[in-house]
Amino acid sequence: MSAPASERAFLGVSALVFLISAGVTVVWCGSMSTMDGMPMLGGWTLSMAWMRMPGQTWAGASTQFLGMWVAMMVAMMLPALVPMLRRYRRALSRAGIAHRDRLTTLAALGYFCIWAALGAAAFPVGVALAALEVTLPALARAVPVTAGLVTVTAGLLQFTVWKSQRLAGCREGRSCDRGPSPRPRDAWRHGLRLGLECCYCCGGLTAILFVLGVMDLRAMAAVTAAISAERLAPAGERLARAIGIVAVAAGLALTARGAGFG
Repeated sequence: MSAPASERAFLGVSALVFLISAGVTVVWCGSMSTMDGMPMLGGWTLSMAWMRMPGQTWAGASTQFLGMWVAMMVAMMLPALVPMLRRYRRALSRAGIAHRDRLTTLAALGYFCIWAALGAAAFPVGVALAALEVTLPALARAVPVTAGLVTVTAGLLQFTVWKSQRLAGCREGRSCDRGPSPRPRDAWRHGLRLGLECCYCCGGLTAILFVLGVMDLRAMAAVTAAISAERLAPAGERLARAIGIVAVAAGLALTARGAGFG
């Protein structure tokens, strides 16, 4: 297959994977939204994502959450990942390395393995916090204010030098050009490295998703748009700061409302 045809096939497969994962996420989140959450003190609702269904084991609940999480992360992060994988494929091609499709697939799997690990770590924490919020009224009342403060902090993080450096690394794809190797394990490690860099870069925005509702389609769409815009738009760094302004304003509004001033 010629290089242009191979690249078109790569982009076509990426688009198909995105559509499938987005469809699965919408259906799954839609089914979750039909289940009433638990109304909590402070005027918010505890998501069913952190609770077991009737007759469900904790192993089943964690497996269900992880499945939803991975589908959601593929839909959210693939638009930002594809340009990095494209650079990686081109670096492999320039180095004369064969089996580009297999190596690129391994890199993508390594990347999403990092996000899957984050979801696996987040679930027991979320379950434990949900249990505390149910049993401790003071903690439940503090949740809306805490969510607002987390959102403000995530917004302020967008203005830091640390964020600028992480974003520049993701936008320029510097790690994609570091001596591409034909070994599958190196492709896997490359994907792991991309995943870690991405988690660092998107940490603040991902935190917003957690506090606003990890299975909320509106929050998911907003965070996806923000991550994709700051990675892909020509003026990404300026957009990152604009996103920070919006996040700070939204966080202050959430905090004021949670404190009873809204």
